[in-house]
Amino acid sequence: MSTESDTVWQRLKASSVPYPPQAFVFVQEGLRCTADRLHGEGASGDRHVSGQQLSLGLKDYAVDQYGLLARTVLDSWGVRRTEDFGKIVFAMVEAGVLRKTDEDRAEDFIGVFEFDEAFGNELFRCAAP
Repeated sequence: MSTESDTVWQRLKASSVPYPPQAFVFVQEGLRCTADRLHGEGASGDRHVSGQQLSLGLKDYAVDQYGLLARTVLDSWGVRRTEDFGKIVFAMVEAGVLRKTDEDRAEDFIGVFEFDEAFGNELFRCAAP
C-alpha cells in the first residue's frame, strides 16, 4: 500500500465504521461502475450518483461480482441493509476519498431495497457434517 493509501485507510479505521477494507473497496469500485452505467464510461464532468442510484447499482455490482454468493459476501462484511452502504459512503466522504453535494444525505440510503428480496432470503452457509 502507498503512504497515501495508508493514510486514507487510517482515517477510515478511525471513523468507527465497523466494516473491513474489502467493503470500502467494493463500494468505491461499485460507484465507478454505477457512474459509468448512468453517465457513460469515461464521461467527464458531473458524474454524480444519488444514494438510491448507488444502492441499486451496488446491488447489481454485487450480483455481477459474486453471483449467488453476493448476500453471503456482503453479510461477511457486516453489510446487511442499504443503510450500511450509506455509512460506508459517508465514512469515505469524511476521509476525503469521495465527495458529496449539498443535497446528499445519509438518509438517501435508507430502505432502498430489502436484502432478502434482492439476494434471496437465505444466506448460503456450509452445512455441518
